[in-house]
Parts: sequence; structure tokens; C-alpha cells
Amino acid sequence: MTSDRLPGTVWFVGAGPGDPDLITVKGRKLLEQSGAVLFAGSLVDQAATLFAPEGCEIRDSKDMTLEEMTDWLIDAARRHATVVRLQTGDPGLYGALIEMTRPLTAAGLAWAVVPGVSSAMAAMAAAGETLTLPEVTQTVILTRVAGRTPMPPGEELEALAAHRTTLCIFLSITLLHKVQEALLAAGWREDAPILVVQKASWPGEEKIIRGTIRDIKQKCQAEKIGSQAMIVASPTLGAADWTDLIRSKLYDPTFTHRFRKASEKPHA
Repeated sequence: MTSDRLPGTVWFVGAGPGDPDLITVKGRKLLEQSGAVLFAGSLVDQAATLFAPEGCEIRDSKDMTLEEMTDWLIDAARRHATVVRLQTGDPGLYGALIEMTRPLTAAGLAWAVVPGVSSAMAAMAAAGETLTLPEVTQTVILTRVAGRTPMPPGEELEALAAHRTTLCIFLSITLLHKVQEALLAAGWREDAPILVVQKASWPGEEKIIRGTIRDIKQKCQAEKIGSQAMIVASPTLGAADWTDLIRSKLYDPTFTHRFRKASEKPHA
């Protein structure tokens, strides 16, 4: 006997950086009504799957190939109304999203994406730092160092670092020496601050390492930081302790915008 039920929808949900509380409300609701969940066990804290209902099919994907994952999702969607692929951070950032959605589309299945908090934002939040500052940098570059996955021409870290903006460097902690070399080659000073955050937001597992281009590798080695770490190089690091800071125009009393008129006297 053939079921007349339409196939379900596969939801690619960003689990965020690690803390289960940082998943979005929409992501949690989808987990709570899911019939099947495929989660990235090597990256996503298993606590996030605790939102799934009793009887939900839960599968860890860390030992699966792309083809095995897409076959699992297709099969699950033919049996359940809501299927969740739970990914670390945001599904669209280093997440093989398009590689997985193409087979679903070819199979005639509906899919959608729920964004998640990136570890880049979580790392800066953990350290109490900001990605941008007025007249210091207004640009954030999310990138990585070439490893087994090569970088496209023009996206070498040395070329990107030449812009002197905030660099959030993913998937590169084992290549920290290459990060040091690229920054120095781009003209950054050896004493420029560097931030490394391992497992940002993970309860009881987060580590924050502050150093300079010169000594950050040694500090990370001393703390045994070898995986799941965000590297941040930015001219904004340490701004909380600066003597002088340029004010944001939006909140400056001498600045007029549609919700507030400027005061006559500038801020002292």
C-alpha cells in the first residue's frame, strides 16, 4: 500500500557555535517537531539534539560520506514531515550546503535553511572584543588558510591581510605558522595582537588565548589548542583599554539623524 502523504521538508539548521542556548528559536522549534535529525557530531555539541522529541531518529554524520548523508536525508524526508540537518555555526559558511541541497532538489524534495550564530561572532563575544570600530576598521573578512582545500587565486591570506581589516580565520589552527608568515609578509608588526578562541561558547570547554603574532603559536601549543579554534587578527583588539576612542556618530550628541536632533554643544 502506497502512502499519499507528501514528502517532508529537510531543514538545514545552524546550531550556532556550541552552546545549545545559542541555537535560534526557529531552529529549536524545528528540532522539537522533527522526525529525524542528522547532526555533525564531530562539531556540534550533542546537547543540541536533546531538543528532539522522544522517538526521533537521530544519526551522527561524522563517519558518513556526502552521498551517505544525502541518501539518509532523502529517505528520512519520505517518512517524516520535518527532517533536520543540524550543522555547526551557520549552514552557509564552510558547510557544504549546496553539495547537499542539489541531490535533494533532484529528488524533488523541499528544503530550507535556518541561519545560525557563527563562531567568529561567538569568539569575539567571549573575549569582549568588537569586530569593527569607527575610523579603525569597518570591514570583516571571513577566510581560512590554504590546506588540503586550496584558496582561489587572489584570496591568499597575505593578500587579504594587506587590507589591515578584521580577519576571522577559520579551520587554520594547525596552520598557525602560515598565519604568522602571511600577516608579517603583509606588513603587520610582530607585536600586533592576535586572539584565539577554542570552542567559543561551549560550556566548560571554552579557552581564550591572547597573544601577538610573535608568540601566539607558542601560547596555543602551551594550552594544547589543536582544533575547533577561531583565529582573529584585527586592529580593534584591545580597544577597551585604549586611552582614546573615536565615538560612533550614531550616538554622538552633535550628530543629527531622523530620530534625534544634534545638541548645540559638542561632547566634552
